[in-house]
Amino acid sequence: MMPRREFLRGAALAIAGGAVRRTSAAPARARVLIAGGGFAGACCALQLRQLNPAVRVTLIDPADGYFTCPMSNEVIVGMRTLSSIGVARAGLTAAGVRCVRDGVAGIDAEKRTVRLSGGAVLTYDRLVVAPGIRLLYGQPEGYDSAAALHMPHAWEAGAQTRLLAQALDRVADGATVAISVPAGLMRCPPGPYERASLIAHYLKTHRARCKILIFDSNNHFPRQDLFTQAWADLYPGMIEWIAPGDGGALTRVDAAAGTLYSSAGAHRVSLASIIPPQAPGQLAVEAGLSSGHGWCPIEAATFASRLLRYVHVIGDACIAGAMPKSASAAASQARQCAAAICASLADREAPRPQLDSVCYSMVSPGSALAIHGRFALQDGEIVAVAPAEDGAAQTPTPGRAQEAARWYEQIRLACFAA
Repeated sequence: MMPRREFLRGAALAIAGGAVRRTSAAPARARVLIAGGGFAGACCALQLRQLNPAVRVTLIDPADGYFTCPMSNEVIVGMRTLSSIGVARAGLTAAGVRCVRDGVAGIDAEKRTVRLSGGAVLTYDRLVVAPGIRLLYGQPEGYDSAAALHMPHAWEAGAQTRLLAQALDRVADGATVAISVPAGLMRCPPGPYERASLIAHYLKTHRARCKILIFDSNNHFPRQDLFTQAWADLYPGMIEWIAPGDGGALTRVDAAAGTLYSSAGAHRVSLASIIPPQAPGQLAVEAGLSSGHGWCPIEAATFASRLLRYVHVIGDACIAGAMPKSASAAASQARQCAAAICASLADREAPRPQLDSVCYSMVSPGSALAIHGRFALQDGEIVAVAPAEDGAAQTPTPGRAQEAARWYEQIRLACFAA
């Protein structure tokens, strides 16, 4: 019988787009630098090594490890430990990726160099920028990095995840818990509603008289009908979703007083998780990779920047058409980007994109729903292709909770070899 880890590694490669087709046609001394070691950057590094081991791949990130946002909501409610969602760089190193623990201080696209925060200068043939997101503090008014210590966003996994878990543990029975959702593009669009679901389960189990308010700046959210039905079935009367027209868009917070303000007035809560609006990581802005509306325009077939030559942008920071900003989408983009880079270095045309994504959302510890996406290139843009499943196939089930756990193990292997 095949050992479990070998099975998962095989499944991870399947998730990573099927059998890897190697090529040795790229220049022997080709150098690819990758700035950012999250799902997108790490997956791209591994894919480059698998597609062409002759390419020298260097991943630059100031952290020697990474906490994944997928499954972090489970940490908040005690279903997982924080350490269980941590990944190190050892798997990348073992695959032949050079990992440099430093930040990027500047990019010179003309000279094809990257200046590190420590002063070193690295040259490249191709550069991949995967900076993730940055949180736009100050929206709503009063929500800054200091307020985030009292009203944790937990939209970057790690210390904030721990803070929100600790704050939830202190909530008294009968208290009100609030989650705010920003308008505009954001990381993991169904994530706030999974968070509300799992917090509701935690409170129903430990403090049954509590209430959860979702202050939403959007008029609708992904799989709203399925979430709403699950809440009615599992947590009747506990979760209230507030649309913008009913005061769902927060205008100000007072973290010290535990008060939220909207057009509907003041709301005193015991715990608030305020998710601020988002934009590409600061490196994308400083390097001139972002456009006027904030995100980074790319060529859909290759993820090459439309603003800087020989630079690619992948993951949450890029404008990827209909694709969501999620770990699975980032990994799919990374695979296409790696294939396009290898083709470019060998003076070949990039393969036609085969992009996909899947988002699993737990509605209780034993049940999850899945949102699948397939995407194609049409007139130079990434558009959604109708999924094979109908709406009923997406209904929360215990089987999908098991799928979610397997998917998480597989994507960790595919992106971090961990």
